[in-house]
Amino acid sequence: MINLLMNILWLLLFGWNAGLAWLTATLVMVISIVGIPWARAALNIAIFMFWPFGRVAVSRDDLTGREDLGTGPLGFIGNVIWFLFGGIWLGLGHLIIGLACCITVIGIPFGLQHFKFAGLAFAPIGKTIIDREVADAMRYR
Repeated sequence: MINLLMNILWLLLFGWNAGLAWLTATLVMVISIVGIPWARAALNIAIFMFWPFGRVAVSRDDLTGREDLGTGPLGFIGNVIWFLFGGIWLGLGHLIIGLACCITVIGIPFGLQHFKFAGLAFAPIGKTIIDREVADAMRYR
């Protein structure tokens, strides 16, 4: 129940604008043709941005138990390119916003979400978004 309340507050305060910005970035990547390899990662972040509480980003190979195109060497190269051309700035932006949110006690949960997005913004290729309960169950396999 608390995740639902926090997601609604997030959506009203941060998520709506940020999610639309990521969807716009995804569209630009697809239209540019050159950005298509990174569009899936941007779309994952956009969807995650709308409803982040109770969900986490995990590597797809950890989830499925097998390597795919995004989790292998090409995914690593894609993440390096992403990091150099935009990921560093997106991640730093989320870190700064997260620190600003953590100034007040009420803003701490939102700041922690921005820290989560910062980590994802640095290297999003090969990641998928799952519920926290599924991620916790994966640890005990």
